[in-house]
Amino acid sequence: MPETEPPSSPADPPDFSAPSTPSAPSPERPTATHCPYCALQCGTLLTGARGAVVAQPDPAFPANRGSLCHKGWTAAAVLGAPDRLTAPLVRDAAGRLAPGGWDEALDLVAGRLRSLRAAHGPDSVAVLGGGALTNEKAYLLGKFARLALGTSRIDYNGRFCMASAAVAQTAAFGVDRGLPFPVTDLDDAETVLLAGTNPAETMPPLMRHLDRADLIVVDPRRTRTAAAAALHLRPAPGTDLALALGLLHLAVTEGLLDKAYVSERTSGFDETWARASSWWPERVETVTGVSAADLRTAVRMLAGGRRSYVLTGRGAEQQSKGSDTVAAFANLALALGLPGRPGRGFGTLTGQGNGQGGRELGQKADQLPGYRSITDPAARARVAAVWGVEPDRLPGPGISAYELLDAIGGPGGPRALLVFGCNPVVSAPDAGRIAERLAALDLLVVADFVPSETALAADVVLPVTQWAEEEGTVTNLEGRVLRRHRLLDPPPGVLPDPAVLRALAVRLGEPAARYPDAPREIFEELRAATRGAPADYSGVDYDRLDAGEALHWPCPEGGDGTPRMFLDRFAHPDGRARFTPVEHRDSAERPGPAFPLYATTGRILAHYQTGAQTRRVPELLEAAPAPFVQVHPDTAARAGLTDGQSARVVSARGEVVAEVRCDASMRTDTVFVPFHFPGAGRANLFTSAALDPRSRMPEFKVCAVRLEAAR
Repeated sequence: MPETEPPSSPADPPDFSAPSTPSAPSPERPTATHCPYCALQCGTLLTGARGAVVAQPDPAFPANRGSLCHKGWTAAAVLGAPDRLTAPLVRDAAGRLAPGGWDEALDLVAGRLRSLRAAHGPDSVAVLGGGALTNEKAYLLGKFARLALGTSRIDYNGRFCMASAAVAQTAAFGVDRGLPFPVTDLDDAETVLLAGTNPAETMPPLMRHLDRADLIVVDPRRTRTAAAAALHLRPAPGTDLALALGLLHLAVTEGLLDKAYVSERTSGFDETWARASSWWPERVETVTGVSAADLRTAVRMLAGGRRSYVLTGRGAEQQSKGSDTVAAFANLALALGLPGRPGRGFGTLTGQGNGQGGRELGQKADQLPGYRSITDPAARARVAAVWGVEPDRLPGPGISAYELLDAIGGPGGPRALLVFGCNPVVSAPDAGRIAERLAALDLLVVADFVPSETALAADVVLPVTQWAEEEGTVTNLEGRVLRRHRLLDPPPGVLPDPAVLRALAVRLGEPAARYPDAPREIFEELRAATRGAPADYSGVDYDRLDAGEALHWPCPEGGDGTPRMFLDRFAHPDGRARFTPVEHRDSAERPGPAFPLYATTGRILAHYQTGAQTRRVPELLEAAPAPFVQVHPDTAARAGLTDGQSARVVSARGEVVAEVRCDASMRTDTVFVPFHFPGAGRANLFTSAALDPRSRMPEFKVCAVRLEAAR
């Protein structure tokens, strides 16, 4: 059956084994593509014409094997959204967004960009991309920003999702791939530790690969995934790092350290152990609230299974110490000898649909295509040669997404912003401040297919294609490059993003030939730009993908890809993995007299990211129509609230109005608010913009709030 809202009793996990059978598909041959939502990128078969498209699971695709979640079954409904954008919108003298023509809109944008660059320099123009863009779009967007605009100010919304995991995995293993093994390897797992991830709601088909495993879930809430676990560890928000240090301490003191593996395949253990040695289980219990007995049980379960995995997610990563937290769990996995061994491993569950490809192909502030560093002279020379320019034409590294947004209106800050596939009015932390920053721009341009909250704040809105109307590729959480196939032509008046970028580049004085707009042609250039890079796509091509080959990067030219990384060596020059010495520290904000509760945010089953797509699907909106705050009944009572009342969740930055949902499984010191809703229900009105010093990821998962009745 398709997954629906969480059951009334969290003690009853749902059945993930039986997909539903919706209305029969049309008789014509289906188009094989992939779901537009999470990074599992479930195989999907589409049939029908516009207004009557039916989505079915592709039984041949191994990641979902004939199942889809509620969002996947209903994904085709977004294609018929009644407020679909089909003409450019330009803000008129009265402040209203009014339909206009493409030439008018593009001429206006290009003219304003030229004027701002001439007056204030190239970094007065900024670009914000998205982790849902295809590989081709992400690649071309990075090229457009650095050549046509000449700006260093480009980043993407993956900085809000995967950046801490990327930093930690690169430090530990030499390269960042969400899962360095196929997701199907989890089918035979005996024990899996899930730290800060809730796949039963965020990517339900993944649970089919975990149904044989004993799950250890680290999460302050009793989520659907925790309800299905053999052991649930419930640390106070922001204390996951202390918990991971305690688990490493026990792995050593309980005699579970894989000494041969550590000696032969790693470096840095002694310094790391020097930090962890003081985190004895009773101290960890005092900090986290997790009992020493449960900590011992967790380590013994992981070490006792011949096929064990450690996987992290947003709960561990979206903290001001998220990189260190992921590193601490990687240290635990290395101590137990898991990474780079068949049937074992460490990985991170990437969130956005193309979160993996989106972060490695050039739209991130510090990277060129293929995970090449923008500060590496050899990498700059290689990419510049592919682009037909001198290396010194490429700008240096820019600033992270939040810093980019926060700099608007300040000295030397961006005066124009182009947004592709991102909705920062809802997704950015301290969202009220960011909305004010966006309003201070001289020019805000948004390319989207529905009027998102950010599009409604724009000066110019450009209507672009969506998933079933375009060709291209995406890369799922296991590093597998996938073909997206078109079912429908876009509505009249709608252009693909590459065509928009090409048209703008030409208006800015660039040669048209430098900006191909055919996806296959862009991908061929992408292959050349990544040749020899850590994320090497040069051996991947459309013909091989269309023939059904499973190609995981790195895939050098002439090769068959790398479904399982690190079996012989890690990606550091000496072939060894690195332990990373880390130390627990408090979150940037802790509860106190004025704000006595922890608040944490996350996703729920019915919606995805900021909800710009899923809130336009009637079935999903009916399942979850409005924001809510999940809270223990005793905590609600202390605030004078009961189930179903309207409450305010207030932090030092802002407040959210939401319906109270009492849940006896919640910690009494913690409230939870999903972040999918706009307006006064935006969870990010109260979240903290404290940044991880290494990844520059904001601390979405921990802040201090109070709960009170709505006025």
